[in-house]
Amino acid sequence: MIVSWQSGFANLGSYHYQLFLYAGIGHVLFSGLFMLLIRLRFPGFNRQLAIQVISDIVFFSLMLYASGGLHSGLGVLLLVSLAGAGLISRGRLALFFASIATISLLLQETYSLWTVDHYAAQYSQAGLLSMAYFAVAWLAHRLAKYTLASEQLAKERGIDLANMAQVNQLVIQDLQEGVLVVDQYGYIRQRNAYAERLFDLNVSAGKAERLKLSDCMPELASRFTSWQGDSSISFDLLRLAHSNALVRTRFLPIQADSRNGVVIFLEDMGRIQAQLQQLKLAALGRLTANIAHEIRNPLSAINHAAELLEEEQLESNTDPRLVRIICDNTRRLNKIVQDVLQLNRRNIAKPDLIDLHEFMRKFLEEFCHAEKMDGNVFVLRNSNQHWVSFDRDHLNQVLWNLCRNAWRHCCKQAASVRIELSTANENNVCLDIVDDGPGIDPQQVKQIFEPFFTTAAGGTGLGLYIARELCETNQASLDYIEGSSGGHFRIICQSNQSCL
Repeated sequence: MIVSWQSGFANLGSYHYQLFLYAGIGHVLFSGLFMLLIRLRFPGFNRQLAIQVISDIVFFSLMLYASGGLHSGLGVLLLVSLAGAGLISRGRLALFFASIATISLLLQETYSLWTVDHYAAQYSQAGLLSMAYFAVAWLAHRLAKYTLASEQLAKERGIDLANMAQVNQLVIQDLQEGVLVVDQYGYIRQRNAYAERLFDLNVSAGKAERLKLSDCMPELASRFTSWQGDSSISFDLLRLAHSNALVRTRFLPIQADSRNGVVIFLEDMGRIQAQLQQLKLAALGRLTANIAHEIRNPLSAINHAAELLEEEQLESNTDPRLVRIICDNTRRLNKIVQDVLQLNRRNIAKPDLIDLHEFMRKFLEEFCHAEKMDGNVFVLRNSNQHWVSFDRDHLNQVLWNLCRNAWRHCCKQAASVRIELSTANENNVCLDIVDDGPGIDPQQVKQIFEPFFTTAAGGTGLGLYIARELCETNQASLDYIEGSSGGHFRIICQSNQSCL
């Protein structure tokens, strides 16, 4: 083994040792220089590759000549350079490099035949080695084509997966129900905006990856633990502590079991109930509008006949109480008909810029004069200008309803009803109507804005419902504020700062 190793290396530089040494050292230095140029990315890729391969061919040809020709075995080493160049160049220059190596090999054999004494040229061996050069270059070319095809396919698949992931993310975020992706250890891996609103998840981006279900949603975590023990269990509706929402929970494993994660769907029953309520109200509105049109004419006839009958009773000096009962009830029925018909016109709004303080001052004067009330009962606070965008007729109707309710339930003393104007933020203005009455029963707060719900003996139950509808038509809101000593309603309008 040692003898063969020594005899194999004895041929290296056998003809011209100094030339072999210089060519080897030059090849090492040239390779080191190009390693530096690769880091600097200079010159371009194709030019740098061509220079490196050609330099390999030149240096190996010199060392092959210095070692006495092909019998030294150095010509085989060019196969490695040609294979690597063919793969790196994606097969574009592989056959060109093989041609240069073949020409260099044949020239070296010819030059050795002319300059070296007693040298026997081995053109047959050179031809076989040249065929090997072309074979390796062609194989590298084919492998490069397959590599390019695989790379392109992988790139297309990556784009498809990225698009699919983006579409899935958009679908999840746009779902009208909460979605949580939880792993087997109870950590939330993904969630949509609806789930964040339900549970009020205000978590920084750095902690979002390690958010544990039991830390932010203990009531849901207990259900998740129960479901892991028995996946066939069915749960009742869940009342969330953060948002007070009523939700239906569904657990679906990502694969056959829950070890790879679970998708939790949170269906907001309040939203569904609101949709059902809107459908009922729409059907009810169409029905009542038709009924109102049908009964309005006979109701007017009854009222007119009652007025004539009342005039005859006054002439005969008889008791007019029965006729007055008929007139009062027909006026009440006519008021209900007008309110019902107005429901169909609530979406028609003509917003105008209104100085809210000046509007309220004139409104209170008109309201107290029309309702024959003491003007000292109402107190308007904050004399600053607040410009809002609102339909004047709509705002007048809303305030008339709220002030009439406040007058009905207040103590009817001086300053019993306070009307306060304030700035909620740079975009909104608050109008608060507060009375010193007993307020609304907490059990009835959620029903006061429902149609036909009333606690007054002669009320229609449509006043607050119409008032809220008119506010929403003008991009405003009407709410009842709990916790006050009396009744407290708040209107939040859009302000217009450009008028200030």
